[in-house]
Amino acid sequence: PAAAAALPERRAGRAEATAQIRQWYARRTPAAREPAVAAVLAEGMRWLERPWPAVAEEAGLEPVLGQGDGNLANFLWDGERVRVVDFEESGRSDRAFELAEITEHVGSWVDPGTAFDAEEFLGLVPLDAGERVRLLECRRLIALVWLLMLTRDDPARPRNPRGTVRAQAARLDALLGQVC
Repeated sequence: PAAAAALPERRAGRAEATAQIRQWYARRTPAAREPAVAAVLAEGMRWLERPWPAVAEEAGLEPVLGQGDGNLANFLWDGERVRVVDFEESGRSDRAFELAEITEHVGSWVDPGTAFDAEEFLGLVPLDAGERVRLLECRRLIALVWLLMLTRDDPARPRNPRGTVRAQAARLDALLGQVC
């Protein structure tokens, strides 16, 4: 913990992600204006503007080395251990934020061949009540980042399958409806 506390904050932490969301939302693309997506984005922005529950705030959280990129391709499983690669976004973080980064990364669900059960994965990690609340808040934040990022995809050269934006909107909507 002491070594992690001395690290600079990871890229795209809560403050940076919040600023990016506001910037992208101010310059919404046509994909972000599609009615079903726009409704979820509006709800996400209302959520973003309210304070996080006190128990989910960062003060007092044990710092960890955050890898900073939840793409499952960065976590190599050899049958016994997970090896982590790609540390360009890494820095000081907390467990809940990093777990949210993994579970909400679009790569964990967009490919039909990906068999990643986020809820099963999260069930393997013991979290106290405050971390569970923080995890939900962090998942919402990262899902909102992804929704806005996906709406910026070039329709002439899409990087993700058709329907990904709507699917991400549904994911965010479900997270916004969850209670911890």
